[in-house]
Amino acid sequence: MGCSFSGLNALYDAVNGGGDVWINQNRFRIVRQLGEGGFAFVYLVKEVTATADGSSSGLARNKSINPAHISGDGVYAMKKVIIQSDEQLELVRHEISVSSLFSHPNLLPLLDHAIIAVKGKQNESMNHEAYLLFPVHLDGTLLDNAKTMQEKKEFFPTITVLEIFRQLCAGLKHMHSFEPPYAHNDVKPGNVLITHRKGQPPLAILMDFGSARPARKEIYSRSEALQLQEWAAEHCSAPFRAPELWDCPSNTKIDERTDIWSLGCTLYAIMYGVSPFEYVLGESGGSLQLAILNAQIKWPPGPNPPYPEALHQFVVWMLQPQPAVRPHIDDVIIHVDKLISKFSS
Repeated sequence: MGCSFSGLNALYDAVNGGGDVWINQNRFRIVRQLGEGGFAFVYLVKEVTATADGSSSGLARNKSINPAHISGDGVYAMKKVIIQSDEQLELVRHEISVSSLFSHPNLLPLLDHAIIAVKGKQNESMNHEAYLLFPVHLDGTLLDNAKTMQEKKEFFPTITVLEIFRQLCAGLKHMHSFEPPYAHNDVKPGNVLITHRKGQPPLAILMDFGSARPARKEIYSRSEALQLQEWAAEHCSAPFRAPELWDCPSNTKIDERTDIWSLGCTLYAIMYGVSPFEYVLGESGGSLQLAILNAQIKWPPGPNPPYPEALHQFVVWMLQPQPAVRPHIDDVIIHVDKLISKFSS
């Protein structure tokens, strides 16, 4: 899955015109745009599996790709990133590098990628564009589903909440099991793809590894603490960001339990559709940072009957402001398995 600079540069405009794009040796037809944000656009694409001379081609021939990830109908999701600086180029290369490390059913796999040089509009300067290819999940994210459910005043049943959450734990455990462990750093409903399955719980897949980094970091000075806070402000979504990334001590150790905080916030969001601290944004003089630093959780009216208290206590257990007393992912998995056993009967 190396980066290719050839065979593509004449075709980058096709993305905006519904044409064809090549990613290395494979050709894809743009079907429609699925979403956008910042400098990135996501498209639904369909693989064109025959070349002009009639010879066979296609992702299925790439032995580095897990056959389970090959689409039966040739449809995939393609992320296009417009790169306008060396820093952006480095971030995309980092995302590609980190994404390539992971292989787990609950982590979105990067199937192929290409980075191409294109002419800039001013002064004939050269910019870059990146194309990243993924399996497609057309049911959207957990955030999309939450918005729809809120409009309909619907809630996931307790067992479904736990089954979705259990899958996220499995994906994170894979990342936290590396040596050194990796933290995702941006676990939130908007980064969880959901696929509804008949007769089975929804499939949950964690995506977007652009903020993932080795999790363990020792902070020795105020300047290092401020540097970490600035990085977190840019890469970790505020309502799901751990307290130690808001107000980092000058002499401390940061580890993968920053993700456990975000995981606790996400469990709350699977239930109620939002982070446990977003209520302050609607209050006069409310401070998201203070609510997070003090772990001031509010429980909204839930389904009827409401979620069991054991589920609320599970969230509180993960949302410990002091990271040293927060559980590790293995502890969380043991607990969620007990809850699934209890509430599935």
